[in-house]
Amino acid sequence: MSGELVPITFFIGTFAMIFGIRYLSNKEKMAMIERGIDPGTKKSTPTPFLSLKFGLLLIGLGLGLIVALFTVRGIFGETLNESQQAQAVAVYFGSVLIFGGLGLVISYIIEKKWLDKQ
Repeated sequence: MSGELVPITFFIGTFAMIFGIRYLSNKEKMAMIERGIDPGTKKSTPTPFLSLKFGLLLIGLGLGLIVALFTVRGIFGETLNESQQAQAVAVYFGSVLIFGGLGLVISYIIEKKWLDKQ
């Protein structure tokens, strides 16, 4: 019985999500028209540091993986039992998140310095 409810719930949820997005988008455009704003022209703000941000994030993630690899190999050696595998997974996730976050912080610092100069 519950196996039949999964596809039904999936399709109903998908339909509700698409309907909700379209409804809210239409409502937003109608509000813009009421205020005298042209809904066809969206103000897109330039993102000059987007590639820097993604680049430093990916560099941080890569460094996190390398640090985690060397840490796990240095602490546990080549073979891991089950409890050590769980700890190794925690080291990988922690390192990736920490170094990815450091990459984003470095990106923020670079952007802030550049914006303060102007």
